[in-house]
Amino acid sequence: MTVVRSVAAEAAEFGKTFRGTLMRPGDAGYEEARKVHNGLVNKRPALIAQCSDTADVADAIRLAQRLGLEVAVRGGGHNVAGRATIDGGVMIDLSLMKAIKVDLERRRVHAQGGVTWAELNRETQRHGLAVTGGIVSSTGIAGLTLGGGLGWLMGKYGLALDNLASLELVNALGGLIRTSKTEEPDLFWAARGGGGNFGIATTLEYQLHSVGPTITGGLIAYPFDRSRDVLSLYRERTSSLPDEQILFATLAHAPDGSGVKLAAMVTCHCGSLAAGELAMRPLKQFDTPAMDGIGPMAYCELNSMLDTAYPKGAFNYWKSTFLRELSDDALRTMIDCFARCPTPMGQLVIEHIHGAAARVGVEETAFPHRQEGYNFLILTQWLDVAMTDRCIAWTRDTYAQMEPFAASGKYVNYLGDDEGMDPVPAAYGSNYRRLRELKSKYDPKNCFRMNQNIRPSA
Repeated sequence: MTVVRSVAAEAAEFGKTFRGTLMRPGDAGYEEARKVHNGLVNKRPALIAQCSDTADVADAIRLAQRLGLEVAVRGGGHNVAGRATIDGGVMIDLSLMKAIKVDLERRRVHAQGGVTWAELNRETQRHGLAVTGGIVSSTGIAGLTLGGGLGWLMGKYGLALDNLASLELVNALGGLIRTSKTEEPDLFWAARGGGGNFGIATTLEYQLHSVGPTITGGLIAYPFDRSRDVLSLYRERTSSLPDEQILFATLAHAPDGSGVKLAAMVTCHCGSLAAGELAMRPLKQFDTPAMDGIGPMAYCELNSMLDTAYPKGAFNYWKSTFLRELSDDALRTMIDCFARCPTPMGQLVIEHIHGAAARVGVEETAFPHRQEGYNFLILTQWLDVAMTDRCIAWTRDTYAQMEPFAASGKYVNYLGDDEGMDPVPAAYGSNYRRLRELKSKYDPKNCFRMNQNIRPSA
């Protein structure tokens, strides 16, 4: 009871100068504010600090330190492991921090840590500009970027983190640090891939590129019994893609909720419309599709095309790994596993990484996975809580069946909470040792540990 009274008393005093909104259990709005995208996550913070500006973030960190409570940081709230919230600690919620400023002369954009990709793209596309962002537009920019940032433009312009020009971070003491390649360069290196381990990103500055507003892209799907041929075509096409094109494959279900299984590809070509039309011909001329949504479209439309397939509050359980190769046996195993998928919201996704994203040196940023290749994601969603055990079991079994084809690396943004042995070293590979040393320098007490945690070196 002592801690509860301390939180109440401190919150009351703190609220006199805090410009945002403070909430405790029982307060109006608390139940909604504590929720994150994954309905499987059900945590109850002792205090939610919805910050309005950087000063609020700094004050919230200091409050948590005074109370001796752990901190979780929420941007978009999409992290599948639910790292944006915490039981009994302080959730520092950036979702009210939405400022975006486009600098046309320098082709840069400054955006606060609560901005989503939909909001950022809306502002930059007014000027025909964009930066590599997420596949689902409701995802927050900060979490996706600091963990890597796979997206529609990565073949041409690199990962989201490759386009960061600077960051403003609030550290564990409540201090504000600006970091770039020339200011605190070690911290800038670590933050680009190190997730939220080194501070709270209150402002991100990106380099922008001429994209759109109309690109060529969309989804094309075939009956599930053609899966082997579709995935073989996918393997063939991704062996020689131009930088301007991104191509993902998925075994998924029809969007009408019927449960009909499909083999599909989703794509984006950010070059000229004529080049895009030419690049899409092999996909559009392959057999007779069950659905064909490929063609010219607004970049913002492409970026939100898959949003309805990822509703907030659905139960999510994911597993992923990079693959050594897309072999015949790997394809056969995927197809056999997906045939047993118990939920009409389940998917198997293959993400191809190439071009600019693969031309960055392993040690140039903390994100080490720079070879051309494939990431495999088991993305299991369901709405009926009674399906939970069955869906989790299918995900784990599918992952086990795919392990013979797995590479050693893992994408940190997809890591869950039940990976067995600590998966973080595999996420950072040869960069892990340096990251631990920098963690000791910038966050020696591991204040920022509600993440895929990089522990300070001994």
